[in-house]
Amino acid sequence: MHAIEPLPFSEALPRAQRVVQTCLDAMLPERGDNLTSAMRYAVVGGKALRGFLVLEGARLHNVQIGPASMAALAIECVHAYSLIHDDLPCMDDDDLRRGQPTVHRKWDEAVAVLAGDALQAMAFELLAHGDIGRAEVSRDLGYALAVAAGRVGMVGGQMLDIEAESRVSGHTLDQIEAVQNGKTGALIRWSAMAGAMLAQAETHALETYGDKLGLAFQIADDVLDVEGDAATVGKAVGKDADAGKATFVSLMGLDGAKRRAKDLVDEACDALSVYGEAADTLREAARFVIARSH
Repeated sequence: MHAIEPLPFSEALPRAQRVVQTCLDAMLPERGDNLTSAMRYAVVGGKALRGFLVLEGARLHNVQIGPASMAALAIECVHAYSLIHDDLPCMDDDDLRRGQPTVHRKWDEAVAVLAGDALQAMAFELLAHGDIGRAEVSRDLGYALAVAAGRVGMVGGQMLDIEAESRVSGHTLDQIEAVQNGKTGALIRWSAMAGAMLAQAETHALETYGDKLGLAFQIADDVLDVEGDAATVGKAVGKDADAGKATFVSLMGLDGAKRRAKDLVDEACDALSVYGEAADTLREAARFVIARSH
């Protein structure tokens, strides 16, 4: 077991990608079958921002890399599963993800559905692994992730988002925030809290940070859908406007949305005051979220 070394964000994010990859190689080695290949394909190549949040929260609470890497891979598995299903023809019908063909385009829809299902199950397998630590830690992490990923979290937010497409004119800013707090925010909030949960420590500061960061992340996504280009973003852009969908940008305007995202980042950083300078890497991450180009 090794401690997690403090690094600046520019080095800590690539480290998270390597940690997730190493853990994936150990827990899900390539076997040449379509299911395993599709699962690995969906996890690899992302920013690993959620895994990074797990590792940084763990570092702040002196949690070793072993259990932290299991939790980091778990959240990346859930995130990857959500993207596989989100890209399907029955949902957003996307051909491109992270600059590569989506899973259902590289294989087919059946493989995509099953790969997503298997990644979701694998996340809870990882959280039940002996390397996580005490049984109550596994229980609490697994329960919290089930809530964050399910009916009142990510899946519920996705459902509200789909329903919103048929009644755009009546959608308010509060309703959009409610959608995104589930669809995007719930997994980011869990990621921010997981390190403290691994240490059985107080989670309030990191929960607040995750709340603010998750909303800022979605606003930045809405901005990228307007200002970004597909080659840089790595997926189709302009789809929200083409669908007449209510977003933070459509309701607040581009400048208003950017100001709101900046205010949320400031609030996220303020929430970390209890950790002092030790949380500077998380503060850098919050600023990255609204400055990113993909």
